Parts: sequence; structure tokens; C-alpha cells
Amino acid sequence: MTRLIVKLPAGCTELPARTYLIRHYGISNSQWKRLKHTGDFRKNGLSANATHTMVQNGDILTFESEKPRNPDAFPIELQDLPLDIRYEDNFLLAVNKPAGQLVHPLTVEPTGTLANAVLGYYRRKGEPHLFHPLHRLDRQTTGLVLIAKEPQIQHMLTKNGEKRFHRIYLAIAHGTLPQPAGIIDKPLGRSDGSFIRQEVRAPEYGGKTARTHYRVLATSGSLSLVRLALDTGRTHQIRVHLASLGCPLLGDDLYGTPDTRIARQALHAAQLSFRHPITHADCCINAPLPPDMHAIITSSFPFASI
Repeated sequence: MTRLIVKLPAGCTELPARTYLIRHYGISNSQWKRLKHTGDFRKNGLSANATHTMVQNGDILTFESEKPRNPDAFPIELQDLPLDIRYEDNFLLAVNKPAGQLVHPLTVEPTGTLANAVLGYYRRKGEPHLFHPLHRLDRQTTGLVLIAKEPQIQHMLTKNGEKRFHRIYLAIAHGTLPQPAGIIDKPLGRSDGSFIRQEVRAPEYGGKTARTHYRVLATSGSLSLVRLALDTGRTHQIRVHLASLGCPLLGDDLYGTPDTRIARQALHAAQLSFRHPITHADCCINAPLPPDMHAIITSSFPFASI
């Protein structure tokens, strides 16, 4: 079992432990049923009846979560791979993913992914966590991926399908966008006959709501340096939305054309911000530009303010 410790924040008025853990900590009803029968539920270090316990400001709850886990038996291979960790606490991990790395393994590519690396890292630390990413990045997109250490933390930050974190991307695009800043509000769906390619697609043909906010930071010749924020997280959303304006990402060989200046699409997940689901602190995490994008920005946009 994994032993969890929950400290109630300042200002929390008295309420049942069950109510607090379900409403504020993301414990499901099924998890609660297992929890209350473990026989080792404690409040402020003392054994307590989980069903009847009342909690308030500053109380500390400890309890067992989930079933015993053997990391070596988990189907994803645990590997000792480099990890650029940008944030970590007992609940969350944020990693700066390099270009060329998948987030999840595939049947034809079961190793070398971010999941393999993170699980290997947990094993080296003697921690039993599984891999609970809150979002994904394309293989060739660099930058921050936020990972929950327990499923209830993942649930709290993606409750009801709403991602409770804010993502900022930096991109280099071909052409000039129609306005210095704006919102691209176009539904997206998978192209007919393709398992990979996405397109702007009307809702009656399977398109799902997709909104991207953009701001042009600088222009240089045929290139634009763009800051983007997502309201939604559709597959290839930024790539398709910019291409739909006639401004595909530099180096994007799926929605634009290859480019000798960069061997991938010029897209970097530069910042993540969120209200921490347990501590309630405001968190803002940054990842530096990768070398390939940094070189292009330095030479083409030397005075840009990023």
C-alpha cells in the first residue's frame, strides 16, 4: 500500500473526512470504500474511525491508498534515462521533454519514452508511483509535461474533463498572422483516411471545440515568433490552427514543409501554471528554449522579448 498524508489548509471549516477527501482531494467513492476498511486511518497520528471522523483547519490525515504495487511487474519497462526535472513535490512532477521522445510507449516502440524514464526514476528513489500524465506533447514538441504521482491528484487537476492548469507555448511560424493577437476558435477532428492527421472539421462531421489564443512577439522576414495559450488540448491543436491561417510551424512536415533550419516543428511548451490541488499554492514552472529554437530566435529575432 502507498501511505498518503493529507494536511488540511488554513481556514478549512469543520466537515466530515469523507466529504473533504472526495470534494477536495479527488478520492473516488470506490477508493473511499477501500480506505475506510483498511483499519489504519489516522487523524493527527491517532487511529480514527474514517466514517465518523470530522476534520478542520490544520488536521493531518494519514491512510493507505490503492493496492500493493510492484514496479518491476508493471508492463512499462523501467529505464534509467535522463530527466530534466523542473518541479517536484510529494504529489506532482514536471519534466522538460526533449524532441524525439514519445510520452507513452507504443507496441512497436516500447522503450525510450517519458513513461519509461519517469518510472525508472521512481524506482531509483524507492517510490511506488505509476505514470499519470495530465496531458501529452507530440514526439517532436519539446517542453513541460505535468505528471501526477497518484490517480486522485490527476483527477483533481482534470476533473470533469476540465484541465485545471494553464499552458504557454512558444512557436516559430511561417508567414504573418492576421492580427498581432487573437483567438483561433475552430473545431478539430481527424482527417478522413488518416490515423494521424487532424483538420479543421465542422461539429456535425466529428469536429470538437478547440480554442487557441495567440500573440505575435516579433516578425522577421517570412517568420513570426508567436506566444500561444490553450483553452483546449486537442491533438495537434496549435499545428493545425496555425496552418489553417496559412502560417504553419517552421519545420512541420505534416501541416507545412520541412526546413533546413530545424529538424522538427518549432514548438516548445515553455510554461505551466496552476493552483496546487493540495497546498493551494500558485505554481508557475518554466522550461528554457531548446538549442534548435534558441539558435533561430537569436539569429532571426535578436530583440524579441520572450
